[in-house]
Amino acid sequence: QVQLVESGGGLVQPGGSLRLSCAASGSFFSISVMGWYRQAPGEQRELIATIAGGGNTIYADSVKGRFTISRDNAKRTVYLQMNSLKPEDTAVYYCNSRLVAVDSWGQGTQVTVSS
Repeated sequence: QVQLVESGGGLVQPGGSLRLSCAASGSFFSISVMGWYRQAPGEQRELIATIAGGGNTIYADSVKGRFTISRDNAKRTVYLQMNSLKPEDTAVYYCNSRLVAVDSWGQGTQVTVSS
């Protein structure tokens, strides 16, 4: 199973920026679909963005134009650049790897947007 380790979360003021990173183990990173999800207290986990091995991306409407997902296959790392953060972006953010319908998850990193 793929091991995923997220980093980069923290406390930021509204309007600020953060960049999350997710480092993956394993030999099949370049062909895996990588994604970022988030889960706020009392809410279901929701998809934020995905990026295919070839670079095609999909975003949730709530983050379009503010968040950017990218990947570096040589480093086996996926990133989430988050700009113009809002209090409603507060959640635990999870990295996901999907390969042939097999999902792997990171442990999550907390993002808190508050003044």
